[in-house]
Amino acid sequence: MPGVELLTIGDMAARSGLAPSALRFYEREGLIRSTRTGGNQRRYDRAELRRVAFIRIAQQVGVSLDEIRTALASLPQNRTPTKTDWARLSARWRRGLDDRIALMERLRDELSGCIGCGCLSLQRCKLVNPGDLLSAQGTGPRKLLAAD
Repeated sequence: MPGVELLTIGDMAARSGLAPSALRFYEREGLIRSTRTGGNQRRYDRAELRRVAFIRIAQQVGVSLDEIRTALASLPQNRTPTKTDWARLSARWRRGLDDRIALMERLRDELSGCIGCGCLSLQRCKLVNPGDLLSAQGTGPRKLLAAD
C-alpha cells in the first residue's frame, strides 16, 4: 500500500508495550489485523496501535473480549477509523462505562461495610442487616448491585 507505514510485529510490540504473543492472540481473536509479506511475515498498519491501546485499556477496566470485539467490529474495516468513528463508538459505550464507574465507586466506598454479600449470617450482620432483610432483595451483593 503506497504511503502507508507498516510495522513489523517487533515494532508493534515495542510501540504497544505488549509481547508479540499477545499481538498474535489479538489477531487470532479478530481484534486486530495484519497483512503478510511475501515471506509470510506480519505487517501492521500503524493505525492498529490505537486498536491495541483501546483493547488494553478496556481490558484493564474489566471489559470482556467479546464486548471489545463487538465495539471494534463497529469501526470501518476498509479504512483507518476517523475521530468521528471513534466518537460514535464512545457514544455507544458511554452508558455502560458510566454504570461500571458507578459500581466501582460503590465498591470502593462501601467495601469496608456491609455490601449485602448474601452470607445470611444473622449473628454477624445484626447492625447492618437486621432480620436479614436484604435476602428478600435477592442473592449476592445486594447493596452494591441495588442500582442494577
